[in-house]
Amino acid sequence: MNMDENKKINNEQNPNSSSKNNRRYKYKNHRKKILDSLQNENDKSKIHAAQNANKENLENKSEKKKKKNRNLPSKLTGNEDWQIALAESIEANRVSHENRLHPLKYNNSSEHKIRITPLGGLGEIGGNITVFETNKDAIIIDIGMSFPDGTMHGVDIIIPDFDYVRKIKDKIRGIVITHAHEDHIGAVPYFFKEFQFPIYATPLALGMISNKFEEHGLKTERKWFRPVEKRRIYEIGEFDIEWMHITHSIIDASALAIKTKAGTIIHTGDFKIDQTPIDGYPTDLGRLAHYGEEGVLCLLSDSTNSYKEGYTKSESSVGPTFDQIFSRSKGRVIMSTFSSNIHRVYQAISYGLKYGRKVCVIGRSMERNLYTTMELGYIKLDRKIFIDADEVSKYKDNEVLIVTTGSQGETMSALYRMATDEHKFIKIKPTDQIIISAKAIPGNEGSVSAVLDYLLKAGAKVAYQEFSEIHVSGHASIEEQKLMLVLTKPKFFLPVHGEYNHINKHKETAIKCGVPERNIYLMSDGDQVELCQKYIKRVKTVKTGKVFVDNQINKQIADDVVIDRQKLADSGIVVIIAQLDKATKTLINKPRVFSYGLVADKHDHAFSKDMAEVLGQFFINIKDEVLNDPKFLENQIRQVLRKHIFRKIKKYPTIVPTIFMM
Repeated sequence: MNMDENKKINNEQNPNSSSKNNRRYKYKNHRKKILDSLQNENDKSKIHAAQNANKENLENKSEKKKKKNRNLPSKLTGNEDWQIALAESIEANRVSHENRLHPLKYNNSSEHKIRITPLGGLGEIGGNITVFETNKDAIIIDIGMSFPDGTMHGVDIIIPDFDYVRKIKDKIRGIVITHAHEDHIGAVPYFFKEFQFPIYATPLALGMISNKFEEHGLKTERKWFRPVEKRRIYEIGEFDIEWMHITHSIIDASALAIKTKAGTIIHTGDFKIDQTPIDGYPTDLGRLAHYGEEGVLCLLSDSTNSYKEGYTKSESSVGPTFDQIFSRSKGRVIMSTFSSNIHRVYQAISYGLKYGRKVCVIGRSMERNLYTTMELGYIKLDRKIFIDADEVSKYKDNEVLIVTTGSQGETMSALYRMATDEHKFIKIKPTDQIIISAKAIPGNEGSVSAVLDYLLKAGAKVAYQEFSEIHVSGHASIEEQKLMLVLTKPKFFLPVHGEYNHINKHKETAIKCGVPERNIYLMSDGDQVELCQKYIKRVKTVKTGKVFVDNQINKQIADDVVIDRQKLADSGIVVIIAQLDKATKTLINKPRVFSYGLVADKHDHAFSKDMAEVLGQFFINIKDEVLNDPKFLENQIRQVLRKHIFRKIKKYPTIVPTIFMM
């Protein structure tokens, strides 16, 4: 072997010993020989494979260089290869966690947008209605009602103002219902008197809407009903919607997965995560997690219990309390709850049957909802267990369970009439055990307290939330809200259902769960929020409001009528009738003054005399041009008397003057 051959072998065994130019020359020469050989065989596919192999070889060398430069866990024992593998595993796990927490890969160049506009349900409890809208189509989610406060005299319910719906009615493709509570379906019949669109809902929600349509003379409009199956996707215009089972204080509640070109939006509806529900159907966490893995653009979630720590108790936890009360009750048991809380009613009936009691259901809404649920097969009860109110007296007190409405202290409810001794068949006895299995809705505390006073004065034993564990909420507490956020992993978050303080608290929870604060928007009624994969922002404010309804006549009440009623209730009314000699500007007879809600009867005579003197002095000083304008004259009388009355008793009553010119 000569020196050149020995040098060649040494260079092949130790490439680093040769110069860079020699290596480059050898590499090019070797590559050329391979390509020439393949070219001679006219095999283009092999040429391409060789080129790829060369590229891969270079990439592998580059990767090895990167690995050598990587920070290794040098404090751990083991060789360098093992430490490299460990570092790679740590990095892979980090990436896996990031992908799991934020699975959606956003296409920021996408121009697809969706607009969300709440017309009710924010900054208040109840009256939920939200519009989802693309450039082409729109859907309405829920059309609920709310209850009036004590100042709204003669108002039975409040429904949303549908002004914005009128403007976009040609785009609307359907109404989507999450569940059958009044604050989500109560305004549907009033809506249908003006608009007609398909209603997509579960069978129970449609059954309860059907009952309302019958009351409002809308039987023929049932043709718009579209019953849905859960875990099935329905195409409604540009929206693909899946109903997912959720637990709440009513049977068959749903969350919604709304798939759009802009992305998937999850709307929880009202919910809690009950792992041991009465019907055995827990929240469908699997579907929520599925959409979380696919990627959720935005989450709208129930904020009602945003201040409540921990988890909301299961509906089944009420059962042992019922059992304890029924076992020790020697007289009648009278249980009142929301008429829509059928699982609560079912539990009460089950324990009533356990202790040998017949069941009397009193209250139109309670009867209607219970029998509708039975007819649809959600619960199974033998009709032989039920008795009518006029049959209660035929049984011993310890053989009777009465299930009734009135848990909110409504003055026309069955429980209120029993408590005030106005019910035709049921009078409260000292041996009665009353169960009020509900929490007072904000604004109803005074009414509930009044009913409690009546019942206790009658000598009955009362189990209420302050006295015993007799009620559980249907809304998610903080830990359940966290679970919903973690499962769905939304990019954007819109807390809904509640007053501002509730949604603001929910925002704080979302931030703790990893949602950036800039990706959260706190909406108010009328805010139109635009979403796309790049941003969330408010684009405009639309007109919203409330419409007052008198249920006795099933008609709306004008706003000014409600305002007038409030004024009359707050400050009273004064009616004045007088005859005036136009020529002499003097009163012909003493004016007649009637006041209501202003002074006590014993002071009425002195008040009337005082008003007459003020009125007489006014006419003495009146100008001729005032007498020639009756409306202006009446306004002047109002101003003079209002100022005088305020100086006397600090009230501004409504004044109705009637002046006859002689």
